Amino acid sequence: MKKYKFIIPYLLLAGAMLTTTGCQDDFAETNSMKDAVNTGEPAYLFAQAVLDFEPSNYQYWFFNAADFYNCTQMSVPTGSVTESVIEGSAQQGYKSIDVLKYLNSLKYERSLMAADVSAKYENVEAALNVLTIYMGIFDTDFCGDIPYTEAGMGHLGGTLKPKYDRVEDLYTLWLTQLDAAITSFTTATGQYNLGNQDVIYNGDWKKWAKLANSVKLKIAARLISQKFDLAKQIASEVVAEPCGVIDGTADDMLFHKADTHTGNNDYVYHWNNGVLASSASSKNVVDFLIKNQDPRVRFFYTKNSWNSKIVDIFLAANRKSDIPSYILANMETKLVDGKEVFDKWIGIGEPWVRYYGLPDSFDAQKDASHFGDWFDYSNRCRYDESHIYRPYSMFQEEMLRGRIDFTLPVAPKGPVIEDKNDNSWYGLYLSTAEVNLYLAEFALYGAPGLQSASVYFAKAVEHSVKEYDRLASLNKIPYYGTNYGYDPNEKAIDLKDGEVATLLAQADYKLTGNKANDLETVYLQQMLHFTFQPIEQFVTGRRSGCPKFGSSLIARKDYTDNQMPANYYPRRTFLSPPLETDLMYQIKVGAYKSQGFSTTPGKGVLNNERVWQDINAPQWGAGPIVK
Repeated sequence: MKKYKFIIPYLLLAGAMLTTTGCQDDFAETNSMKDAVNTGEPAYLFAQAVLDFEPSNYQYWFFNAADFYNCTQMSVPTGSVTESVIEGSAQQGYKSIDVLKYLNSLKYERSLMAADVSAKYENVEAALNVLTIYMGIFDTDFCGDIPYTEAGMGHLGGTLKPKYDRVEDLYTLWLTQLDAAITSFTTATGQYNLGNQDVIYNGDWKKWAKLANSVKLKIAARLISQKFDLAKQIASEVVAEPCGVIDGTADDMLFHKADTHTGNNDYVYHWNNGVLASSASSKNVVDFLIKNQDPRVRFFYTKNSWNSKIVDIFLAANRKSDIPSYILANMETKLVDGKEVFDKWIGIGEPWVRYYGLPDSFDAQKDASHFGDWFDYSNRCRYDESHIYRPYSMFQEEMLRGRIDFTLPVAPKGPVIEDKNDNSWYGLYLSTAEVNLYLAEFALYGAPGLQSASVYFAKAVEHSVKEYDRLASLNKIPYYGTNYGYDPNEKAIDLKDGEVATLLAQADYKLTGNKANDLETVYLQQMLHFTFQPIEQFVTGRRSGCPKFGSSLIARKDYTDNQMPANYYPRRTFLSPPLETDLMYQIKVGAYKSQGFSTTPGKGVLNNERVWQDINAPQWGAGPIVK
């Protein structure tokens, strides 16, 4: 992979253009005064923008991600589901400004250049535009209308009170800008070569054109509830565009920002602190993946702590009853010298038998007699005060951050086996799998000019598996390429020959010609693919009504009897009341009012008050609207 050796931090903004951290922040902090501007070199502006491109920052993963997972029910709180899941998450700020400010600066610098010199940076500006649009889509997914066209301009003499742009208008603008970017990437000559300053495509403008064309599909997918015919038209235009779409590993939008840590920003490792401590894998999801022998279960989630050595210490202590029943169901024992010991894993064996999700049940932790195998550890799974062995799977955190230590579960007085290496982080933002899942969706909806939905769907599943296997290898997650040599029954988790073919042969991974069922199948695969992109998973569930109540694939649980009906679950983030001292106070009040948004939380408020692109979409659990 490319190493980021030539980044020169661009100090144009000198701290004056502080990015917003929440909807309640004063926008004057984002739009600083013109006298803060120094001369900037376009290539360095691009490099710094790439460094600051970060839709999934620490706040997002620490606070928001769990809330998004809870809404989709693609994850389960470690303490079981409670009424708190309907409270929603707080808006994290407008991340598009992190890149937009550099785009605006680049435009300003180009305006000062001679025409022939400025022309050399046409594609650099177009690339920054694509990155900014990606971030803008992310922002509007959170809370609807955002400041954009007038934002990030204060340091250039622009307004300190940028207007809020409507989502509908932004989608129109972004589609136009993406088309212009494609034209630039495919026709502009004599362009500056970014080389290693471009950690995404190393200055390959043909790949940037594919990315721009593919981003159009993200917008099209968000238009299906409001402008269905336009959404299909966009999909048709995308497949007809000569530059093509992201197609293969070399085209995927994968970031590896740096190999050496410098300064205060942890570009190398993503971040240091832990996340998702309160979110476990869902039994519904894990059971579906295991049933179909989907290798991604090994890349999405952690193995539990119950290797055969741990089973043996409980058997030796005559504590077989403390071994969770679902683990016992996947193993056999034998007698050796009159003592029961572990013999072998059964069924599909290791590593599959080490993945279990928590049941999606309301207040289950309070009912230990029924859910003790899962939620009661006062006796079960606790060998002694120092050794508690987790029976279920958590999210694989090393896919999210490179600074994390792993300690192999061993018996008391056993060897200490640790992996404390800090690994530079690789993140996937847009891929072949995502593109083909959108195309499968639009093929089912009858967009002209597309191939069979089954062709796109099979390609998407295959690439999703291979993309996650690649990420697992690059991020050096536990058990990838090794079993650590402690337990002879332990297996590594690497993708094996033939596993993709086995997966694609499963009935749950085939389209049948029944439009309603096929749409559900495609949407669920989109949601699975977005396991490490919670806002994308949330948006997909929001626009599709999946997981569906009563589904034979992955079913949503109905908590109406627990006073938590589907129409209580949030469909956007919570917006804090703006402060009257905020320069943006009146603008924010007006923006919220025009969208019909209140700032007072309540049951169903965040469900009923929808962002524009979500209006007319199905309710949680209702399943796709067949058109």
